[in-house]
Amino acid sequence: MSLSILSRMQSSCRSLLRTTCNPIISLRQQLFPSNCTTHLTIQSRGMASKKHKRVIKQAKGFRGRANRTFKAALQRLEKSWQYAYRDRKQKKRNFRKLWIERINAGVRQHGMSYSKFINGSMHSGCELNRKVLADMASNEPFSFKAVVDVVKMMNVRRMNNK
Repeated sequence: MSLSILSRMQSSCRSLLRTTCNPIISLRQQLFPSNCTTHLTIQSRGMASKKHKRVIKQAKGFRGRANRTFKAALQRLEKSWQYAYRDRKQKKRNFRKLWIERINAGVRQHGMSYSKFINGSMHSGCELNRKVLADMASNEPFSFKAVVDVVKMMNVRRMNNK
C-alpha cells in the first residue's frame, strides 16, 4: 500500500472515531458550521384541552411526571383530594385532643380531674366550649381559676342535694 492511502485511512478513522463519540455534536457541526448562527429549536406541543390544562395547573409542585403528564397528574390529584378529605377530619380530632390536654393541665393545677371538671361544667350550666376553656387555661389563668371555682362550688351543691 502506498503512504498516501494509509494516511487517508488513518484520517478517516480519526473522523469516524470523533463522530461516534458524540454523534449529536458532530451532526450539529456538520449541519451548522461554527460560523453559522442558526440554532436548532425544539418544538413543544400545547395542551390537548382546557381540562388537561386545568389539571396540570392544579398539579403544580408535584414530583416527577405528576406535574407534567395528564394521566399521572390526574391520579396524583385524586389521591391528594383523598388526603385532603381525610386530613380535614383529622385536624378536628387533633385540635379537640389539644384542647382536652390543655384543660386537663389547667384543671389539675387546681386539684381537680378533667372528667369531674367537664361533668361539673355541664351540670352547672357553664356554656363555655373546650376551645374557649383551653384558651383561658393557657392565656388567662385567673379567669380560668374563677371558672374552676364555680364548677367546684356547683359540684359541692349538687352532691349535698343528693
